Amino acid sequence: MTHSETDYLHNQQKIAQMMIQLNQIVLDKPQAVKLALSGILAGGHILLQDLPGMGKTTLAQGLAQLLGLSFSRVQFTNDMLPADILGMSIYDQSKQKFEFRPGPIFTQLLLADEVNRSSPKTQSALLEAMEERQVTQDGQTYFLPQPFFVIATQNPLQQAGVYPLPESQLDRFLLCLSLGYPSPTAERELLKGQDRRELLKDLAAMLDTETVILAQQGVKQVYVADVVLDYLQRLVAKTRASQEYHGLSPRGVLSLQRAAQAHAYVSGHMEITPEDIQAVFAAVTDHRLGQRFIPAHVTGGGQAPLTIAQRILAEVPVVV
Repeated sequence: MTHSETDYLHNQQKIAQMMIQLNQIVLDKPQAVKLALSGILAGGHILLQDLPGMGKTTLAQGLAQLLGLSFSRVQFTNDMLPADILGMSIYDQSKQKFEFRPGPIFTQLLLADEVNRSSPKTQSALLEAMEERQVTQDGQTYFLPQPFFVIATQNPLQQAGVYPLPESQLDRFLLCLSLGYPSPTAERELLKGQDRRELLKDLAAMLDTETVILAQQGVKQVYVADVVLDYLQRLVAKTRASQEYHGLSPRGVLSLQRAAQAHAYVSGHMEITPEDIQAVFAAVTDHRLGQRFIPAHVTGGGQAPLTIAQRILAEVPVVV
């Protein structure tokens, strides 16, 4: 067995154990947990949108602790300024010059909690950091620690005091996930068990910076066969054939492939299948195609209508 194969198997064991730990914290949401971890290993940012109290912040904090990366949490409010996130230059009298004081964004994993409660001006402060992994203040560029991720949570637009994220910022998020209500069995376990935030305190880091970077490199090596690329491109073409919404951009297409590679890697295989593409398709595309999140209670608890991505998956055959 080669050294790279040994590293791969070792990482796979750690990733499998990490998902077990996360599923003990966030009950009854194994697919959301798997997608969230896939997004991180793909090197992307994640947007968690749902009603308050659904476990969005708990999932983000659990990921941060298990990944073993430096972590900052920022609670976004409507009076927050960009400098509150990025940092600012302060005059040092002893040195008689301005010195930059880094803000909370200078971390490896930033939890932007309730990001859509801040103004568009403050939301836009994240754009350069999310795309370029750097911050520019007063004409000076400061590089962020590597790896760098943003996990943002947002509340539904139907709630008071929220500002919709612009399309340019939504496109920076590799995946957009919703947790939804727990099953009756999981809810009973929540009622009878320990508070999930208390369980977070007992989580020990299972990965570290070096392991995360190695896993990201492993994701890039996941093989994509031409026949699978054919299927991916047919899905993309279907998004661009509609008059209801703009189709996926080239960046969106690359995001779809990268997410599918990460999903395959987390699943323990080094070649993506149509099932990997299907697993990530809605999380990668719906927010880019303008799909609005509708909480379950708005639909009366009944069968929710198909999302744009679900309709496309149903209409495009895997093999032609």
